[in-house]
Amino acid sequence: MERTAIGHTGAVGVSEANLHTSSSGLEARIAAVNAIGLVFSRGSFLESALDQFSDGISEPRDRAFAHALAATALRHKGQIEQVLEAFVERPLGKTAGRTKDILLCGAAQLLFLATEPHAAINTSLHLADLDPATKRHKGLINAILRRVSDNRDAILKDLPPAITSLPSWLQRKLRADLGPQQAEACAEALLTRASLDLSLKDDSFRQPLEEAGGASLPTGTARFLAPYPAVSSLPGYDRGGWWVQDAAAALPARMLGDVRGKTVLDMCAAPGGKTLQLAAAGASVTALDVSESRLELVHQNLARTGLSAASIAADVMDFQPADKFDAILLDAPCSATGTIRRHPELPWLRHADDITQLVRLQRNLLRKAASLLNPGGVLVYAVCSLLAEEGSKQVQAFLNENRNFQRSPDPLTDMGLTPEFLTKKGDLRTLPHFSLGSHAGMDGFYAACLVQVAD
Repeated sequence: MERTAIGHTGAVGVSEANLHTSSSGLEARIAAVNAIGLVFSRGSFLESALDQFSDGISEPRDRAFAHALAATALRHKGQIEQVLEAFVERPLGKTAGRTKDILLCGAAQLLFLATEPHAAINTSLHLADLDPATKRHKGLINAILRRVSDNRDAILKDLPPAITSLPSWLQRKLRADLGPQQAEACAEALLTRASLDLSLKDDSFRQPLEEAGGASLPTGTARFLAPYPAVSSLPGYDRGGWWVQDAAAALPARMLGDVRGKTVLDMCAAPGGKTLQLAAAGASVTALDVSESRLELVHQNLARTGLSAASIAADVMDFQPADKFDAILLDAPCSATGTIRRHPELPWLRHADDITQLVRLQRNLLRKAASLLNPGGVLVYAVCSLLAEEGSKQVQAFLNENRNFQRSPDPLTDMGLTPEFLTKKGDLRTLPHFSLGSHAGMDGFYAACLVQVAD
């Protein structure tokens, strides 16, 4: 059976025989280049794209290398392209086949993965042989990668700023929202691999995780630094003692305060980390999500942890419960720019126009959430976004429109956070380069805690 990949500007046909008999990590590089091709041509997410091309890779080490190569190439895409431009006399046209993708992966190996030059260059030439349109450019690929290899030290010394690895539209927004220095620090952090963070069902699981090499963050999250062990091998997995959840993502639910005995709606609940938090804290939780398949992830997580919550698959805008809620957590759909460390393809799948549509959706969801709240109830609005228009500007527009809501005083008390985590108005603002204690790195989040008061 022939395996055909739709590429960035062409296709690489790879037979299963090629995958099984190829050597020197060639099969891993094939998977990486093909996955990147799907990201650019189809808008696929990297994980699903890699899954399509990793079936024939038997060695876990090779599968891990395919992921590392594709992720590194995407993280540093902007920087690599600027480096390559210095060695290309004329822009490559649409007839260049997979040349751009192969050069991107080849340069990523030479500059950032410390791959031996002969291995990076020779396998890149083998990749070119797999596609007739690309094969004509083997000489160019060879010449450019050899120049990158010969000039590696000088290139790394004068590497373009980290922020240039992001699309220009995102560069502009980050500089405008965060300022030049903060934007560059944020972009530097986005080039790093994320840690493995766990939220605990209760504190009895902390010591076993620490004995397994985990560290406890001031906010209570258990953290394992990369390269970390397989999730299922960690103590407490089989007993449902914890779930995977970034340290920043674990903060918004805590902003609701003591939820014991309260009715809480988790809007847009999948995959369920916040539902689990609220259930473990003693709330009577309803998990609401428009997607039945994504809601199934919530059911699986509840079953594994032994926690309970009601679940409803429905469009939020059509949701009409019999009773209103004491508290609502709205983790709204957003650009997800705060999660780029985990999803390096995201900047290249988003466009500036997408943000306008998302802002409109978020505004409608906030209005809907407000209508479902009991008098005196608490609403936490959160987004895993780095952009002010999805965060602070969205909340300010809501408060201007809804005078019967105000910010909750001190919702972040006793959460182990330093002042840099608070905006001037007291909202939560995490950035990828922030630190919790001695541990740096987290997703970018914005969250505001709003209380309904008398009209």
